[in-house]
Amino acid sequence: MTEHTENKPQKKKNLLKSGMIVSASTLLSRILGLVRDVIIANLLGASLAADVFFFANRIPNFFRRLFADGAFNQAFVPVLAEYSAKDHRTCRDFISMVTGTLGAVISLVTIIGVFGSSVVAAVFGWGWYVDSLNSDTGAEKFALASLLLKITFPYLWFVTITAIFGAVLNSNKKFAVPALSPCLLNISTISCALLLSPHLEQPAVGLAIGIFLGGLAQLLFQLPFIINLKLLGLPKFNWNHEGIVKIRTLMLPAIFGISVDQINILVSTTIASFLATGAISYLYYSERILEFPLGMFAIAISTVILPSLSRGAVSFRHRQIHQNHGLGGKNGSASRYSCHVRHHCFKRAYNSNHFHAW
Repeated sequence: MTEHTENKPQKKKNLLKSGMIVSASTLLSRILGLVRDVIIANLLGASLAADVFFFANRIPNFFRRLFADGAFNQAFVPVLAEYSAKDHRTCRDFISMVTGTLGAVISLVTIIGVFGSSVVAAVFGWGWYVDSLNSDTGAEKFALASLLLKITFPYLWFVTITAIFGAVLNSNKKFAVPALSPCLLNISTISCALLLSPHLEQPAVGLAIGIFLGGLAQLLFQLPFIINLKLLGLPKFNWNHEGIVKIRTLMLPAIFGISVDQINILVSTTIASFLATGAISYLYYSERILEFPLGMFAIAISTVILPSLSRGAVSFRHRQIHQNHGLGGKNGSASRYSCHVRHHCFKRAYNSNHFHAW
């Protein structure tokens, strides 16, 4: 029996173990997210303030899906695997280039979002802008949206750098730290909702501060682990670096694929801004139920499988790629069954007295 054959069961076991770690961490994050949503629902219900807060939280998350968790991660991990196969210094320099270049782009987007929050609110909340010209209620929504965007937009910068660190940790088989990081966002939001919001004239401002602090906490949480890997160097901007060019090339189709879904969500939000107060809140609460099994299974499996597939591609181990892809597909089928379980177990809970503030 060859060494390759002997290692196959161990590799499969390690892959499943990593998947379970990420899935368990994601489950904890989703449970905390459910608690957060219950607290927010009881604090704001489906009121004007709730609509505006969910709107102000959704816009930075739209860019997060494009620049951080989504398209960037899909493009960055395979290229990182190539540089990881080289010497340690080359890999560290590449990570410094990525951090500096993407960090500069996101800094620009964040600055535009903060100082141009009124324009952003008008573009994505067109209904509120139109109402603000004709009624006091519309003007209140629009003004609050502009204020909350100033607070929540820096979250985009924090979470983008966190996504870079998380991808590096995942590629080094440190799956638990990135998977647990979103828990800090939920804990921060819950803490601000319970301790800060009740003392403010506008409770939604306290929740926005919770988003800001949660993004900062995620970044600071991962920082020591990156330092421990000795892969953290000074950020350097180099738009034409070979690795950056390759990431940009790989990001284009990924952005197109992800943006279709995200643009659909933004269009739904824009349409909801023309409807009665509470429409955006109802849209948000329903989406949270949909995302529960998605994060538990699909995202958890893809997070673990992608670095392994990338390493296999770099070393031309086609059999390993085939095995890992098949293993991911088999385990991913569990998400289909979870959708049925979710439908029967959670539909009454979300319409029960847990969300009586609606």
